Amino acid sequence: MALIRWEPFRDIERYQPFRRDIERWEPFREIDTLQRQINRLFDRLIPTEDGERTGLSFIPAAELEETENEIRLRLEVPGLEAKDINVEVTADSVTITGERKFESQTQDNGVTRSEFRYGKFQRIIQLPSLVENDKVQAEYKNGVLHLTLPKAESEKHKAVKVNLGQ
Repeated sequence: MALIRWEPFRDIERYQPFRRDIERWEPFREIDTLQRQINRLFDRLIPTEDGERTGLSFIPAAELEETENEIRLRLEVPGLEAKDINVEVTADSVTITGERKFESQTQDNGVTRSEFRYGKFQRIIQLPSLVENDKVQAEYKNGVLHLTLPKAESEKHKAVKVNLGQ
């Protein structure tokens, strides 16, 4: 049998958690790292095609109003013609798709500046009630799409029995 020398503090001397080398704190480097991470996040959220951002380039604004008999939807899509807009209505949602086409005009010095947004868009709007999708009325005037969606008969006179917990 071999004798082993007991050294209770041997491991403590090697492990020195409180000893650290002096480090230089560079807050701008940390801010730069954070900015790169946020940029990568947005690059993943906004899809691109051939290097051009197309995913969230244009999302039309919408207003929804519900009355007793119908739902009125207004969608702001200026700069489009009626033939460029596609509207599909189901019993519980409206899908509006379209494309704003880019028309460039090169000037004498070859520089064109545009702040307009171009590209395809899609907006799906969930409706608060079921509608009769075969009786929808639509009008497109002055860049605003107006949809009148009559409610389904089951939704018009819908009565809900409330349980009082008895």
